[in-house]
Amino acid sequence: MALATIGNSEFDRDTAVVRRAPGVYDAHLAAGWTIAQAVNGGYLLALVGRALGDALPHPDPFSVTAHYLTASVPGPAVIRTEVVRTGRTMSTGTATLVQFAEDGTEIERLRVLAAYGDLDALPDDVRTSAKPPAIPPREHCPGPDSAPGGRASVPGGTSFAERIALRLDPATAGWAVGAPSGKGEIRGWFGLADGREPDPLSLLLTVDALPPTAFELGLSGWVPTVELTAHVRRRPAPGPLRVALTTRNLAGGFLEEDAEVWDSADHLVAQARQLARVRLTG
Repeated sequence: MALATIGNSEFDRDTAVVRRAPGVYDAHLAAGWTIAQAVNGGYLLALVGRALGDALPHPDPFSVTAHYLTASVPGPAVIRTEVVRTGRTMSTGTATLVQFAEDGTEIERLRVLAAYGDLDALPDDVRTSAKPPAIPPREHCPGPDSAPGGRASVPGGTSFAERIALRLDPATAGWAVGAPSGKGEIRGWFGLADGREPDPLSLLLTVDALPPTAFELGLSGWVPTVELTAHVRRRPAPGPLRVALTTRNLAGGFLEEDAEVWDSADHLVAQARQLARVRLTG
C-alpha cells in the first residue's frame, strides 16, 4: 500500500515509499536528486527515514546513522526495515536500501540504524551555548545562478541544484569563482525550491545538501559520504533554514564535516557529523 505523504511537493513525491509487506518497501530513486551521477546522501537518508517512520511506532527521527556502502543510482530500490526495540518514548530500528544489477544481483547501497520518538512530547527546557551562524541577509547571498556559467558550473551539475533554494554566505563561496578561502567552512540559507516548509524528515536532506567544505579548502570533485549521523533536535518553524558546515581535520584522504541547522525562530533544529572521502588534488 502507498503511504500518505505530507503535501504534494516534489520532495514528498520523490521520497514516497510503497509498503509491499510488513517491513518491506518499494521506492524509486529519482534522477532529480543526483550529484555527479550519484544520488545525494541526504535524499537517501530522508527516503529511508520515511520508511522507518512507517515501520516504527514513533513518528519522528531523533538519531539516524547511515553507512553508505555503494553509490546509489536513479531507479527502483527496495528498503527493508526491522524493529529492534520499542519503548514508551523511543523506538529503535534498522533499515537497508538495496538495488539490483541487470543480472538480478542484489547490491546493498545503504545501511541505517535509527532512533525515533515524538518531538512534540519533548520538554521545552533548552540550555545551550550554541549560536546561530552569522550569515548576511538572503538577498545579499549568491545562489547557484550567480556562479560564472550559472548552475551548470556548480560541481555536480544542475539536477540537485534545481530542487533546492540555496544561497551561500559570500565569505564561504570563494570556491565558486576560483578563489577558495582555505577555511573548512560553508554557510548558507536553505529551502526547497518549490517552497515546501521544513519538517523533521526534510532535515535529513538538509544536513547533506550544501556544497562540501572541501571546496573551500581548494579541492574539487566528488566528495562521497562514508558515514553520516544526523540528530533532529526539534520540529522546525516555517521559513528558510540557516546551515553551517565546518571541518577541522583533513587527513589521509578523509575529512569530518559537522553540520548545524537553525530555523527561522533561531532554534537549533538539527545537527550532523559525517566522514567523507576527498580527492587530494587542487
